[in-house]
Amino acid sequence: MKHLPPGRDGHWRLDLRAVGELLASQRERIAAYADVHRPPPRAAARPAGEPPAPVPDSVSDLLDAMPMAAILVRPVLADDGRIEDFLYVARNASARAYAATHIPPGSVPPWTGPVALFEPFPVMEHTGLPRMLADAHHERAPQGPEAVEWFVPRPDGPPARLSSEVHVAPCGDDLLVTWEPGHRVRMAKAAQKLVRTCWAEWNLADGTVEPSLGFDYVLGLGRTDPAPDLRGLASLVAADSLPEFYGLLYDVLLRKRSSSRELRMRGPVQRFIRMVAEPVRPKGGPVWAVRAVLIDVSDDHRRRALARAADEEARRQRSRAAALTEVADVLRDAVLPRFQDELAPYGLDAAAVYRPDPTGSGVGGDWYKARRLPDGRLLVALGDARGHGLDAVTLMAKLRYALAGLAYTEEPVEALTRWLNEVACDDGIESTATAVIARYHPERSLLRWTCAGHPLPVLLRGTRATQLSAPPGGTGLSLGVLPGTTYTAAETVLADGDVILLCSDGLIERRDTDPDEDTARLLAAAEQCARETAPTHGHDGLQAYAERLLDLLDGPHRTDDATLLALRRVPPTR
Repeated sequence: MKHLPPGRDGHWRLDLRAVGELLASQRERIAAYADVHRPPPRAAARPAGEPPAPVPDSVSDLLDAMPMAAILVRPVLADDGRIEDFLYVARNASARAYAATHIPPGSVPPWTGPVALFEPFPVMEHTGLPRMLADAHHERAPQGPEAVEWFVPRPDGPPARLSSEVHVAPCGDDLLVTWEPGHRVRMAKAAQKLVRTCWAEWNLADGTVEPSLGFDYVLGLGRTDPAPDLRGLASLVAADSLPEFYGLLYDVLLRKRSSSRELRMRGPVQRFIRMVAEPVRPKGGPVWAVRAVLIDVSDDHRRRALARAADEEARRQRSRAAALTEVADVLRDAVLPRFQDELAPYGLDAAAVYRPDPTGSGVGGDWYKARRLPDGRLLVALGDARGHGLDAVTLMAKLRYALAGLAYTEEPVEALTRWLNEVACDDGIESTATAVIARYHPERSLLRWTCAGHPLPVLLRGTRATQLSAPPGGTGLSLGVLPGTTYTAAETVLADGDVILLCSDGLIERRDTDPDEDTARLLAAAEQCARETAPTHGHDGLQAYAERLLDLLDGPHRTDDATLLALRRVPPTR
């Protein structure tokens, strides 16, 4: 078993044993069937009076000269001309050879002379042979060929199945029964049907055709339709394939070489035939005949067409995805700014890290904003619009820019959140989002913030991380769920060096975990990063800390985009 990969030898033996058991069980079913259908012993039906006349030596010699198996059968007639039985009176050498190779030893008594035909072969009486014998006798006309299948019970073991193509012809007062192994003819026809292949030879001098058995099936002809000559075959070819057919004949007839073409056939159903042809000619003479194999490749053609269509659709989808990604990248850059110390003079360092959804179009609904307002305070927000792709990007851009405009009213964050909820509600039932919206007051080191269905902020003080308590009344509803929703604000006083962490749920959520586990994971990671990579002074130090924290929380489990916004309280310089 050196050809088997390591570890497969045991599986191979199990599979081989399973195959053997399946075959053995089927043999048992066949034996049971043969036992049920085994006819009772048949009494001999020799005619009364004189025994049948012996077969002349000349007839025996003629039988032996026949190339196929043959027996001579004599009808046993009643006084009124009715057939009472059939006597098996002679057989030729081919029949003896057939019996020696096909009939199990000991299953049939040795033949010593004329005997009732169905006495040694009782199962054969239940096939079509008795009818063929009777019709040949009464009609004085040949019968068949007809498939005759029967079995011979073995004395010990499974029965032997026999299958033959049988002819019966009148021969004086007797009947000549000849047969050939029928499975060869049927298997050839079945094989052609299974693989949709046929062959034919067209004689060019007289226009005759010698087709195979499956010729009509492959070409879609009726059973009684004559096999077409090459001109008739051309009439079955669709107009757009006629040049291909002409090219094939040109190669075979004039260039005297084999040729192959794929032809579309006429008809209501799309049918494609591959024709492989070769010239047949005497040495030095003209092409006398065309020999060809025809293969129905309609299914292959349809599969190729489907594959081409699928490939084209995949290219369109890739092109569309690339376009969506390009547009999303532009919008993302517009709504996800990069900070460069511009807020530090007003009391906050800001750093942000964004990771797109690894399974989507490259962008989701995360957004954030941090900017100075005309009254000297700072607007800080992080949100997550529902969904992915352009719809989510469009909603997050709408909410972000709406918040920027509303913030100039100098209204408290509770009002800003309420108004932003109305904007989301007006956008449609699918336009929902979560957000934390805050205003930082530098003169008091105070962060006032609201929460609309979003993960609560985390305060990192030194190396200890804690989740901020929800505003009075609890976390508010997500934006866009219910018009007229009111929100309350919480207040957090920051000390120098305190870091506020705002993140989207895509960063911390895991499949099959609850929010408490997600929060505990975030807090532990924030503390671990503070111990290993404390956020050093300046924007770059805070940015490095945020990236390290996101790396620690990120992984293959993530199925959404992830955003982390870090805010650190620094002394204002203005």
